[in-house]
Amino acid sequence: MEGADLAGKILSTWLTLVLGLILLPSAFGVSLGISEVYMKILVKTLEWATLRIEKGAEKESVLKNSASVGIIQRDESPMEKGLSGLRGRDFELSDVFYFSKKGLEAIVEDEVTQRFSSEELVSWNLLTRTNINFQYISPRLTMVWVLGVIVRYCVLLPLRVTLAFFGISLLVIGTTLVGQLPDGRLKNWLSELVHLTCCRICVRSLSGTIHYHNKQYRPQKGGICVANHTSPIDVLILTTDGCYAMVGQVHGGLMGVIQRAMVKACPHVWFERSEMKDRHLVTKRLKEHIADKKKLPILIFPEGTCINNTSVMMFKKGSFEIGGTIHPVAIKYNPQFGDAFWNSSKYNMVSYLLRMMTSWAIVCDVWYMPPMTKEEGEDAVQFANRVKSAIAVQGGLTELPWDGGLKRAKVKDTFKEEQQKNYSKMIVGNGSLNLDSD
Repeated sequence: MEGADLAGKILSTWLTLVLGLILLPSAFGVSLGISEVYMKILVKTLEWATLRIEKGAEKESVLKNSASVGIIQRDESPMEKGLSGLRGRDFELSDVFYFSKKGLEAIVEDEVTQRFSSEELVSWNLLTRTNINFQYISPRLTMVWVLGVIVRYCVLLPLRVTLAFFGISLLVIGTTLVGQLPDGRLKNWLSELVHLTCCRICVRSLSGTIHYHNKQYRPQKGGICVANHTSPIDVLILTTDGCYAMVGQVHGGLMGVIQRAMVKACPHVWFERSEMKDRHLVTKRLKEHIADKKKLPILIFPEGTCINNTSVMMFKKGSFEIGGTIHPVAIKYNPQFGDAFWNSSKYNMVSYLLRMMTSWAIVCDVWYMPPMTKEEGEDAVQFANRVKSAIAVQGGLTELPWDGGLKRAKVKDTFKEEQQKNYSKMIVGNGSLNLDSD
């Protein structure tokens, strides 16, 4: 009985501390300064570790710096220039060397596959999962790493799991109850309150530190908010500063439970990726949504999948065909404190959240950008590319033309045919020039 009483007292004390020092302040958007002190200590510790690594392994540091820009040095010149040094007139068998070279470059290090794996850090952040080049440096650094493991798994993890449990439970229960109310201003107000409160608690469960820039450009009601996509927590990051009607793929498991609860209180739009009929239904519902200027802005991730924190890939044109005002948002995570990228083909949602909760913290910057509209004579694809370029520049991300769907699918034949057409045009062009000269 004494052991049970002691355990009960420890549990009650723990819950009281969590409730009073973290849960309630985060629910009201108030900080007691605990997170700021933790981040200062963490930054000092990582700076010390970086100096130790640089002193103990200067050669390895140089190798990492050189490897961070890529394994090979690519020739980004167009096909015409690349073949000019190999070909003479008309078709030449030596043209094969150019395409062989491009093929070998893609095999060694293609531009797509590496965007679906965790970003490699130049400097170690005391998390072995984020640096494959880590090796033993010194006893002192190893002791700090062991101490970090104890802190992350024995102190931070239980605390974060407790907060996440409260946040997710309140979200599911709160949205379910609000969903029973009749449509009206009261239901909308309560729905926004529940979403904001629960998302703030969930962000606090990840030791999230978010820096919002240009708040005067925050998405307005009746508009469409588009952002680059790194992680499912992108939604939490943005909803902490304002509510959105979300559009996305239907998930199973824990994510599915949350989605089904949320849609009862707010008109979110979930659809099956494999069913084209749902795409038409989504487009119709989105047009109806933006037609009502009193409804929350729609949040869309046009890439359609999570891309690691380095690049922005092709934006699907569907989001830019429905009209309305586009509010671009750039999200950039600081990988030094934790890897926010979700590799959905490798980790399920629970495993991913466990990795997040055993990281040091989630630190990111969010840039709200001036609203954009389709220009005269501009089609949906051109508009999507213009918005994508603006987000890439603002977030310091690499802009790539590739479809994020290549994460799970093979390269479309149209990409291959495009290269064949370009080569054919060169042959036909050279041939006609030769005939005229004769």
